[in-house]
Amino acid sequence: MQRPDFSNYVAHFTKDADPCGNKDCLDNNAAKAISGNAYERLISILKSQKIHATPMPWTGAQAVAFTECPWWSMLHHAEAYSPYGVGFTKPHLFAAGGGPAIYLRPDLYNIQGEFVHKDHPELHGFHSAVHAFITPFAPPYAPKKIRDDHWNRGHIDYSHEREWRVPHDFTFDYDEVQFVVVKTYEDMAKIERELKNVIGREKFLIMDIHREIERLWPTHVQNN
Repeated sequence: MQRPDFSNYVAHFTKDADPCGNKDCLDNNAAKAISGNAYERLISILKSQKIHATPMPWTGAQAVAFTECPWWSMLHHAEAYSPYGVGFTKPHLFAAGGGPAIYLRPDLYNIQGEFVHKDHPELHGFHSAVHAFITPFAPPYAPKKIRDDHWNRGHIDYSHEREWRVPHDFTFDYDEVQFVVVKTYEDMAKIERELKNVIGREKFLIMDIHREIERLWPTHVQNN
């Protein structure tokens, strides 16, 4: 399906900060192996052909996160993470065991977390395979009672990221890379020639050019 607000592609963006927002990440071996700034992390991913799964914020479940945000939202997304990313098709992620993240109300999240089957007590809480896809959803418009009773950590709403997750390390072949996002032409120039050739130079997208297009033709800019 091709629509202006819908993409058949998803992208993983790197960042300069710690590889995850959960305290459990401090003891996670995969997270410890992730070092360098956002650009260096992108190069490491491309060379190793692997994105390490790390504990997700709020739940600590292991996964690799991607975004399906459309191009006119990409500048804002880059500000939150970085202008460095690598993209793949949704069929590729689905075949790898991935899918859209599940944005779950905090009251339902707590109910399921405390659930114990009356006839099969071994069935309780979240299955680990499902837990990897879940992120709590407590938007600013959630009723105060819901937040008071089930969520005391402020509002949380990442639905704008249209997140996809893969619940384990994600590996890929170079011909499966659909695009690579870098900030500047200089960033692309610094990448080893052999790596650019095997991926395909035409697949490199430069964020600064996208930013300049939006400045000259601001068809997607919303005035406050």
